[in-house]
Amino acid sequence: MTRIQQVLFELEAPYTGHPYFVSGNALFNAVAPHVDDETRRELRVSHGVFVPEEYGEYPAAHSMPGYAGKLGGSLPDVDAYEDLFLYRDAAQRWLLDSRPRDAHNTHDVQTHGGRVAYADTSWFGRPETMRNTRRAVSWYLHCYVSVDGVDDTIPLSEDVLDGIQVGAARNYGFGEVSVADTRVVEVAELDYSRLEAAKQDGEPCQVELLTPFVTASEYPGADDQDVPWWWGVTDAEVRRRETRVVDDGHVYVVNTIDHGQVVPYTSSDPVRTAMNGVLRVGTHSKYGFGEFRVRPAGEGRVPGRAETRGGEA
Repeated sequence: MTRIQQVLFELEAPYTGHPYFVSGNALFNAVAPHVDDETRRELRVSHGVFVPEEYGEYPAAHSMPGYAGKLGGSLPDVDAYEDLFLYRDAAQRWLLDSRPRDAHNTHDVQTHGGRVAYADTSWFGRPETMRNTRRAVSWYLHCYVSVDGVDDTIPLSEDVLDGIQVGAARNYGFGEVSVADTRVVEVAELDYSRLEAAKQDGEPCQVELLTPFVTASEYPGADDQDVPWWWGVTDAEVRRRETRVVDDGHVYVVNTIDHGQVVPYTSSDPVRTAMNGVLRVGTHSKYGFGEFRVRPAGEGRVPGRAETRGGEA
C-alpha cells in the first residue's frame, strides 16, 4: 500500500480546537461515517495542517524551486519525495519574506456567544492610498488519506469528503470544511534522488518528526513503544508530551515523543525509511501519529527557500 490521496480543505466556518493542526483521529471520525465498513476498517488519516492562501516560493529542496505565485489554496504537482512536505512544514518556509509570517502562524481569534473560535479568514490592513484598505487571507487544511491494502479505494470521492466538520461545537455549525483540491500520489514512484545520493556518498541523514510518536496509550490493545532503535538519541534526550485520543465518547491518555524534533538517522536504508515515514509508524499511526521526514544532514532547514527566483537549488 503506497498510494495516498492528498486532500486540501477550505475552512467554511470558524473552528474551535488546536490552532496548528487537526488530529488524524478527528479527521478519521469525520470521514468514517461516510464510507463502507471495509474502507472504514482499513482507512488511515494523517494529521491536518493549517495553511494560509498566500504568495510564496517553493523551498530549495522542491522539484520546482523559485517563485510560485499564490500557494495554499491548491495542491501543486508532486514529483519528488521532498514535494510532499510543502504544506506540512509548520514554519511555512514557503511564504515570501514580504508576507506577515508571524501573523500567518495562527488564526485570528473570534468570540461567538462566549465561545472562543479561530477565524476561517484573516484580514490585514493596507495603506490608505490603495483602492482597498483591507485584504482577506483564507485558511485551508492539508491532510492525506490512504486505505491499507486496498489501493483501488483511493481516491475517495469528493462527496465523501465535502462538508465534513472538525473541532468542537460542531452542533453550532463550527468547523465545516469543503474540498478545495485532491491529488493522488504513488509514494513508491516518487523521485528519491537526494536520499539515494546521500546513501551512496555515506552522508548522514536526519529524521524530522512531523507528528507526535506514541510511546504509551490507554487505548485498549495499544502497544507501548521505545525510542526507535534507528534514532541516534537516548530516551533522556527526547522531549515528551501527553495528549488525548477520543473514541466513541471515551477519552484515552496518550504519551508521546513530541513532534518538531530532529534526531540522527542511524539505519542504512533512508529511502525505505522515508516511505515508511509518509505512511507513518508506531501505535495510532492509523490516526496520524508517527509521521516523519528523512533528509540529508547537510541539507539546512533554514533558509528553506530558493536563493534566487527560478534558480537552481
